[in-house]
Amino acid sequence: MTDTSGITNGELVRNATPAAERGPEHVSEPTDYDAILLAGFGGPEGQDDVIPFLRNVTRGRGIPEERLEEVATHYRHFGGVSPINEHNRELKAALEAELERRGIDLPVVWGNRNWDPYMADAVREADRRGFRKLIAVATSAYSSYSSCRQYREDFAMALDETGLADTMQIDKVRQFFDHPGFVQPFIDGVRDALLKARAELDGLDLSSEIQVLFATHSIPSTDAAKSGPQSRGFDEDGAYAAQHKAVAEVVMAAAEAALELEIPEGGGSTVPWQLVYQSRSGPPSMPWLEPDINDAIDDLASGPTRAVVIVPLGFVSDHMEVMWDLDNEALETSEKNGFWAVRTPTPGIDPNYVTGLVDLVLERRDGVPAEDRPHVTDLGPWYDVCRPGCCENVRLGFKPALSGLVP
Repeated sequence: MTDTSGITNGELVRNATPAAERGPEHVSEPTDYDAILLAGFGGPEGQDDVIPFLRNVTRGRGIPEERLEEVATHYRHFGGVSPINEHNRELKAALEAELERRGIDLPVVWGNRNWDPYMADAVREADRRGFRKLIAVATSAYSSYSSCRQYREDFAMALDETGLADTMQIDKVRQFFDHPGFVQPFIDGVRDALLKARAELDGLDLSSEIQVLFATHSIPSTDAAKSGPQSRGFDEDGAYAAQHKAVAEVVMAAAEAALELEIPEGGGSTVPWQLVYQSRSGPPSMPWLEPDINDAIDDLASGPTRAVVIVPLGFVSDHMEVMWDLDNEALETSEKNGFWAVRTPTPGIDPNYVTGLVDLVLERRDGVPAEDRPHVTDLGPWYDVCRPGCCENVRLGFKPALSGLVP
């Protein structure tokens, strides 16, 4: 299936600005944007919202009501309120403050995928305020269907729903998994956690008695395999896993350097670490990325491990999956096994992160060449315009999407 709706002669990218409509990997032509579109996941803000929200999240997947009720208990534990909307309000305010500090006249409008304010609401607001060229910042750093392409589909649906496809253009900043503004808060968190563990555990050997677990949301293995451009030649876990591993290596190297730990002969990390997954929601018959964080913690019980550092590497703020799956379940599993354990912070509104997001917007506004864009891994800087076929949803195929070349 080829997404050609909204494409006209001379264009390859639907509803893109002139600088991006031909689909360059990195846009080097400046664009005078009218506003920033902050795109969030959304979450319930009361007990009555929980099941309708979960129906939105799982729409079209055939999830039975009893499974939704099971997941709902996580939200009901916190009064039916997900922290994600409040975090996005805080992030919006922090972005506005940073833009004002720099003297940049770019308003911020906010829309969600799964709850009020919806993406279509943000697009209508932009239209009412006379904004025609938007640069989108999705609150997700990595490449996969759910963390990138689905947001791009949301943009297309919002323009179609509002009837603004003929008058509004939406570009999107690159996936920012390896932008230093996103990575620095994790470096700080791991450094501080290692210092804390060493201070509280007498004689702790950082080379063998502590394990750093970099946690991210698990996704179906078929979706992982399709994450990122197939031309990049990633393994069966695709760009999604490769990006997380590359960032984890950078975080460990920087944290260890800050602690002045001796680098092993031949390179690598002094402190043991691994990439683990959480929040699996598919049926047992469907393969998802593994190992699960709780299984990984249990496996450590037979070795020399005394301490566990949990790093929510796949999350930009304290989502419900962080508060429940990590702060509740994973820390309980650590306690059960007798481990000292700590969970490091998410970026949230860390000044490095907020500044980095504004820098990403300015890359596009100013047409900064790829060679001048900051990135801390060899995988970046990632693409401004997603490549053909990137991050396919294997089950549903390709739907119309913005900010990417057609499949």
